[in-house]
Amino acid sequence: MQLNNQQASKRRTMRPIAGAITAASCALLGPAATAADGDFWDFSEKWRFDSGFLYYGETDRVSAVEGVFSATREADVNDIFNFKVVLDSLTGASPSGAVAQPGVQTFTRPSGRGQYDVMAGDIPLDDTFRDTRLQMNAQWTKPAWQDVTSSYGVHFSKEYDYLSLGLNGSLAFDFNQKNSTFSAGLSYASDTYEPEGGIPLAFAEMVIDQGQPDFQTEFDATRIDSSDTRTTTDLLLGWTQIINRTTIMQLNYSYSNVDGYLTDPFKIFSVVDGNGVSLEQRYEKRPDSRTKHSVFAQVKHHFDESVADVSLRLMTDDWEIDSTTVEYKHYFWLSDNHYIEPQFRFYQQSAAEFYKPYWQSSEPLPEYASADIRLGAFSAYTIGLKYGWKTAGGNDMAVRLSYYQQVADDEIGVHPGVLNDLEIYPDLDAVFLQVTYSF
Repeated sequence: MQLNNQQASKRRTMRPIAGAITAASCALLGPAATAADGDFWDFSEKWRFDSGFLYYGETDRVSAVEGVFSATREADVNDIFNFKVVLDSLTGASPSGAVAQPGVQTFTRPSGRGQYDVMAGDIPLDDTFRDTRLQMNAQWTKPAWQDVTSSYGVHFSKEYDYLSLGLNGSLAFDFNQKNSTFSAGLSYASDTYEPEGGIPLAFAEMVIDQGQPDFQTEFDATRIDSSDTRTTTDLLLGWTQIINRTTIMQLNYSYSNVDGYLTDPFKIFSVVDGNGVSLEQRYEKRPDSRTKHSVFAQVKHHFDESVADVSLRLMTDDWEIDSTTVEYKHYFWLSDNHYIEPQFRFYQQSAAEFYKPYWQSSEPLPEYASADIRLGAFSAYTIGLKYGWKTAGGNDMAVRLSYYQQVADDEIGVHPGVLNDLEIYPDLDAVFLQVTYSF
């Protein structure tokens, strides 16, 4: 918003900066939560509603459509209730993990019902990737005692083959005349996975239906159960500091431990001979636990007519994946009712210790193995622009368009035989379109 004077500018800008304090205090928990007085259901004043639509499309692969609706009742700065519903649908094709070949390849669908062919030279894509997800979150934040705010909530998410239930809670301690906030949060989730076709036996060879009468028996022998579970425990410690009237900073440390079934039942890897020719496809196997540590730092600074927002995240885990994320956004007022926000994001990660794009038949299979490109080494860039404005009715509306590019790192360099002439590491291009409306 264009300012008539500097004081108006600072008052307007400090509102989003002050909001960041609450977000930092409850970063683990999401939106903060509400009041319990007699007019709780009076929608005329104290309720705020946010809605959003997101389209995500990868080139020749997965596309997703998502709708979000959030209702927030805020009696005062420390007494907030939030309820959010997310509904999304995903369709398309995802890399199965198998390596490209100079000839046509045939794969069995994860359900065991039917097959699909991949043309010569193409990256094998599993075209059965379809899902619809319903997610609901409720969060309540309110004073616990003087200068201490509590927040607690519940989480529910249901997909066709996946169910997730979670609880979370946190405390935020204000001091130094409320210029400093220390927060501690804990969340726990229990997930149940019921993939179509069942849980594959790790390293079992994919069975191809070639008309044999006992195909179903052979396929069933590659399955060990119909479902499996995992649990996730997250801990967040956060510090938010108002530096002066125009600058705020945030520093978070997070710990995450996941135990249970972490293998992707739809991912496979190729075993090739000395000439790079695929001999067989096997189901992957990942460790049954993963521990992650991450540090996140963010600074927002208000200039006369803009706000700069820069952040850095460093992550490491016991799968030997190390990642770095740098993001920069800059909020510019074009007038009293219009603004733009350019965005740039860079992400880079190393490969998991058990990741390889394929295995050679001359080497023994390791304890764990995966050819899922998401566990490989790659770099990714996001460039985007957001445009927002006030509607005639005084409500907020915004549109963001972003472009994402992911480039894999070839850590092998020279591949056996025919693989040197084929694409081994699939790159990825995607477009995001997001529309939000608040009233």
